[in-house]
Amino acid sequence: MSTLSNVTPEETGIVSPRIGFAPFAFPEAKSSKTGVSVRYVPDPSKNWYVFRASYGREDKAFDILVEDGTYPYIAKQYVVKYRNGKRIRKMRSLIPNLIFVYTTRAKAEEYIYQTPSLSFLSYYLDHFKKDGEDKNPPLTVPEKDMATLIRTAETKSEHLRFVEPSQCHYKGGESVIVTDGMFKGVEGKVARVAGQQRVIVSITNVGLISTAYIPTAFIEKLT
Repeated sequence: MSTLSNVTPEETGIVSPRIGFAPFAFPEAKSSKTGVSVRYVPDPSKNWYVFRASYGREDKAFDILVEDGTYPYIAKQYVVKYRNGKRIRKMRSLIPNLIFVYTTRAKAEEYIYQTPSLSFLSYYLDHFKKDGEDKNPPLTVPEKDMATLIRTAETKSEHLRFVEPSQCHYKGGESVIVTDGMFKGVEGKVARVAGQQRVIVSITNVGLISTAYIPTAFIEKLT
């Protein structure tokens, strides 16, 4: 199966946010156990649902979903640890316990309520909306937000952070785009986090992610 890095933006349905930036493509989802892979294909009948996996079992859910032909995504990053004086990098979830799943509502319901092997999954609810029964419906994330999340998280930078609004000290509030470096093409707002200038990416009703340090020369205001 061809990976998304070999297809055009028109084929993936995702285009570069600005002319002159490298085209962005969703990475291929691949099961760590079987090697089965699924690529992202835009489909008007599908949405990006957010599932919560109890006790950090999002990787287990990821493999099961891929093997069933569904496209999931887990935002990950490297963390650095030292063991016996050696520097070791390991992967961990950037947003603990959450897995983003591109599927239909019917299939999402099947995974949450009718699949025993995924009994540890539950919906991440949209607490800003009410359905016809006055309940919070399952949260769906806009495709543009997912593209931004994936573009940011795919750097795997150990300096990425999932942050609270109180940790972000914004500088003006204008929307910007990163024009160079590993975060080239990422859009967000400039803020100081942990004493460094970073770009803050907002994932609707999920939270905020801060990039690593971004020099001012790599930041351009969006008009």
